[in-house]
Amino acid sequence: MGLDASLEPFSINRVDPVTGAVVADGRRIEGLPLFDAAFTDQEGVRGRLGSLNSDASIAITDLVPNAAGAGALGATRKQNGHQAIVCITRGGRPGLCPSNADSFLQPFGPPTLQLSDEHSEWLRELARRGADATVFAHVKRTPTTAFNVTTTVAGTDRSLPPLVIMTPRSGWYWCASERGGGIACWLELIRDLREAKPARDVVFVASSGHELGHLGINAFVDRRQGIVSRSIAWMHLGANIGAANAVVAQPAANPTTAVAPSASLPAARGNTIQSSDDEMQRMLERALAAQSLSVGVRMPHDRVPGGEAEVVHRGGGRYVSVIGSNLLFHNPEDRGSGVSDVRVIARFVDAFAGIATDLAAKPAPPKA
Repeated sequence: MGLDASLEPFSINRVDPVTGAVVADGRRIEGLPLFDAAFTDQEGVRGRLGSLNSDASIAITDLVPNAAGAGALGATRKQNGHQAIVCITRGGRPGLCPSNADSFLQPFGPPTLQLSDEHSEWLRELARRGADATVFAHVKRTPTTAFNVTTTVAGTDRSLPPLVIMTPRSGWYWCASERGGGIACWLELIRDLREAKPARDVVFVASSGHELGHLGINAFVDRRQGIVSRSIAWMHLGANIGAANAVVAQPAANPTTAVAPSASLPAARGNTIQSSDDEMQRMLERALAAQSLSVGVRMPHDRVPGGEAEVVHRGGGRYVSVIGSNLLFHNPEDRGSGVSDVRVIARFVDAFAGIATDLAAKPAPPKA
């Protein structure tokens, strides 16, 4: 596209799983440790299985993707009353659907192992009779470097506040439809904005570390002090844009919800929109409606949004954000060309391009 791209490094103390398993009754089930909990040593933790908040050494509970820090499980982890926790993951489709590690830099709670819901009946029976088990959540840490991808379309007046367009580029497994639609839109917007010759700089970032407490976008912001509030706006191209296995939106009298942003957004019906204020929301709604793209959930402006828009919200910046729904969210089967609908992605490109072109051309508002 004729632009210079950069790989911007940031440091990470990576988690490399060594052994993740439950062993009981002569059977061994492989799993994945929760990345923002404690870990076991190579000997694991042995004890009696039981329900969450019982007196059992090892608790068994269900876990919807990205709800590991909320609700009863989050509260129990903070109390740290069990020696270990086993989570049966409950995604939109069967499989081991891990949760993001929102507290990656400040892990808490006992060792926690995530298992596929395919083993639910066996685990529940063990817990009912209080069987003994050994849980392994053994990892090693590797200091290394991860990278964000950045580029800038230069504006004709570089003194104007920039527009920032961001999308995550990392996730669990192959994450083809979770991340692919956002990345495709991001690339097309680079092309569109370059041809539009915007008035202001348009900064593009595809950030890594999404599933680890948004490490990448935080590193991007830390490198550019003041960019959150200085920018005219941010556009967040979130998860599951154009996913072929999206959950169909249902009509609602009031499509505003109060779901926890880090827990249930990707499972909500239809597209979820998040914005800093009424003006930004109206702009986003008009653009989506023009492309016949439905809105299932409108997040209240005072709620901390899900995804990388969080850093903009906390920093007092203006933003629009779209997160789709996806039955394959965090599922190992989210791979291959059939999991995304390119025609829907193209409509999102047109919607986002209209917003970005308008924001990039719009003069900065006068200061109070």
